[in-house]
Amino acid sequence: MKIALLGYGKMGKVIERIALERGHEIVLKKDEFNTYDGLSTADVAIDFSVPTAAVSNISSCFNNNVPVVSGTTGWLEHFDEMVALCNEKQGGFISSSNFSLGVNIFFELNEYLAKIMSQFDSYKVTMEEIHHTQKLDAPSGTAISLAKGVIENSNYANWTLDQAKSNEIHIEAKRIGDVPGTHTVTYDSIVDSIELKHTAHNREGFALGAVIAAEWLAGKTGIYSMKDVLNLK
Repeated sequence: MKIALLGYGKMGKVIERIALERGHEIVLKKDEFNTYDGLSTADVAIDFSVPTAAVSNISSCFNNNVPVVSGTTGWLEHFDEMVALCNEKQGGFISSSNFSLGVNIFFELNEYLAKIMSQFDSYKVTMEEIHHTQKLDAPSGTAISLAKGVIENSNYANWTLDQAKSNEIHIEAKRIGDVPGTHTVTYDSIVDSIELKHTAHNREGFALGAVIAAEWLAGKTGIYSMKDVLNLK
């Protein structure tokens, strides 16, 4: 399979190594200094760039009939535009805040726990996420996905980084050293606490999941999620 890498930072380099180990070919390594030359020859693109480049990268994929897997976060105010363009061009698209197989299982557990805990008003939910100091957006896209998973399965209405109201989930975002990503969902009452936690040990899990998603998406059209890739629906 021919893969275009859109974004060639730390994650892009790990994705490249894993893709090559799995027998794939890299036909483009796009960073801020080069063009999209070679994109049209790709079977699929993987976008792990920066928020300011994501829309251009994803649009270029659809305009070149290349399905795209995007793990870039912080640009989702343009998500509906990209979905519309994908549908117009009959493209293929997977966007996820986190491609780690473990995190996507964690998402499912989070939603299941939220359904159970919605019956018990004595518990208040809070979240904490810790990432490396180079991460540009806060809270993380993974933390936002976790909050949405709770909101969709409970009486909470919103999340906030500030002081939370009774119907809001407070997210504490920390930036420490070279932490790949730690996310904790806590249900706290006066008698006890329940914690659901995922700790990434390195970037390998994110990269492997992205390559697996690209392998699954190649040759397909439509809008999909990691639930489709991992058959979690």
